[in-house]
Amino acid sequence: MKRFFGPVRMAQPRVSDAEEELFGGPLRYDMGWSHHEHAGLDLTMMSALRSMPVLVGAALRMAWRADRRALLAVTVSEIGQGVAAAVGLLAVNAVMHALLAGGGDAAQRLHALLPGLLAAAAIGVVNSALSAWSTSRAGRLEPMVERIATTQYLAAAASVELEAIDDPDFRRLVDVAQYGPASARRMIGACVAALNGLISLLATGSVLAVLHPVLLPMLILIAAPRGWGAMRVAQERYVSVMSWLEHVRASRLIGNLLTERSAAQEVRLHAVGAFLLGRYERMAESAEAEQERLASSKALTEWFASALSGLAMAATYGAMFWLIVSGHMSLAIAGTAVVAVRTGSASLGGLVMNINQLHEESLYVRDHGRFLEQAAQRIIPAGGEPVPERIKEIVLDRVTYRYPDRDTAALERVSLTLPMGSVTAVVGENGSGKSTLMKILSGMLLPQDGALRWGEADVSDLDRSQVFERVSLLTQDFQRWPVTAAMNIRLGRPGHAATLQDLQPSVDYAGATPVIARLPDGLRTLLARVFRGAIELSGGEWQKVGLARTHWRSATSQGDSVLIVDEPTSALDPEAEIEAFDRIRRLAAPNRAVVLVTHRMSGVRHADRIYVLNHGRLTEHGTHDELMRARGRYAAMFDAQAAQYAPGITIPNPTAPSVTDPA
Repeated sequence: MKRFFGPVRMAQPRVSDAEEELFGGPLRYDMGWSHHEHAGLDLTMMSALRSMPVLVGAALRMAWRADRRALLAVTVSEIGQGVAAAVGLLAVNAVMHALLAGGGDAAQRLHALLPGLLAAAAIGVVNSALSAWSTSRAGRLEPMVERIATTQYLAAAASVELEAIDDPDFRRLVDVAQYGPASARRMIGACVAALNGLISLLATGSVLAVLHPVLLPMLILIAAPRGWGAMRVAQERYVSVMSWLEHVRASRLIGNLLTERSAAQEVRLHAVGAFLLGRYERMAESAEAEQERLASSKALTEWFASALSGLAMAATYGAMFWLIVSGHMSLAIAGTAVVAVRTGSASLGGLVMNINQLHEESLYVRDHGRFLEQAAQRIIPAGGEPVPERIKEIVLDRVTYRYPDRDTAALERVSLTLPMGSVTAVVGENGSGKSTLMKILSGMLLPQDGALRWGEADVSDLDRSQVFERVSLLTQDFQRWPVTAAMNIRLGRPGHAATLQDLQPSVDYAGATPVIARLPDGLRTLLARVFRGAIELSGGEWQKVGLARTHWRSATSQGDSVLIVDEPTSALDPEAEIEAFDRIRRLAAPNRAVVLVTHRMSGVRHADRIYVLNHGRLTEHGTHDELMRARGRYAAMFDAQAAQYAPGITIPNPTAPSVTDPA
């Protein structure tokens, strides 16, 4: 009996040798939607009934905020359907009395049946109209709730500090919370269905209690096994899917690898295709065996649940037969009871399933609410002092910053000055802190120690949105938006209206004119391979589009500003790289400072000032000539790159002793 009445547990499916060989074991997703993948096993029939008020209340509060009139319409229609169901049973009882009455001939009996039949028909029409009304209003509520929840999620995600996005714990919450809006929508539908089942069950029980006191326990006797069976079968099915799905996801991963464009060359040249195909077949066989085993278990559970329901039904009918024989119940009441018991037991089975769905969906809605709460605590603050229109320089003063998941500081006591009209270069090996420094300079991250000043004002006292307005950013991994070429450029400053003619100077400045000329629809061409009629650019072509976007943003900036360029030429050929560096340097103006971050040492030699970072510390700075004479870290890195183009010269060690920062 423990097999049927014990808790349903996740089975540990046999892992195929192919999965062990390729993945070291079964594949289990660590993604947002899998956060509550076993939630269906945590619910019992009693806990489901106890949790229903809380779950329904949460769904109703969301619907109330979305559209009160639609919610009231759904509530009235569902209550009306319950009342109609109760009146319908009374009409059935009247029909039974007329049909089974002992007196009168057949014609008289048929005449007596007519009022009850007409009443039942009218009730059916009313019930259908109420159901249609409920469906219509619920159909309005569901997308509204999803839209409101999605808007809340996206607005919160786009408004938090960049530091929050870099926090792994908050990032996981962002991933999980994205499933909340869809779950909120499904909760509305499940809530309506659950209310329908509950009201129908209460109406049926009330009618049975009026007809005869013994009939209500009979309903519970039959409905309880059906409700238990519905939940047990659902959990068995859930276990079945979750068990064999591990094999399926592994084989699906192999199938995707065999068809991906990025893997196509090695699949053919290295004979990977035949190797992986053999493993795919073995994984598929394991999945088939697991499905067959668990399908048999599911069938046994369904049989046992049906048997319990049948025994309860037999006991109920036996009791009804005894009541009829003993004169305690009429045939008419017995006939009505049969209809009511079947209706009530079906309502309970559906009610349990809907509560089960409400329970699971509510977990994701709860994650959505938790995300909104934490996002509100980490949002970029609004307001502050206005950024002065004219500033002489931007200064980092002994700035320190440490990421929450790291023990060492990404930047430690770094100081530098960006005069307006200058070109400043920042160089250093990977992991030296250059990208973090750029995030600090742009105002996306605030110093944890030290200060960033725009003129005389500390950036923490300024209106951050105005600071962002004054910053232009071009990085090697800039966003390649799946929109038209024109919009890719215009998104440098999307709030500024622009025609194709307005964007042309930026296209020309970036040297992207030949790229745009080759596109089938010019600037109106959609840049996203996955869509029909769209075009995909090469890495170098995209970088020219990115430079055009940066020029457009800089050209439309009001007041003194800073342009930050991080590895802008990584995908360009040597000739295009030299040309791009020249264009970037020309963006410096009396009201604009340019910061250039790059590994290409040839691109920084003409900078007004060069700063060298090493493990988050500023080791030296000066002009190119000054740093070369100092023979420190900068000279070692420059010579190492130059030696690659001078055959026969030994490449110097880039870890040569550094020169102490004169500051």
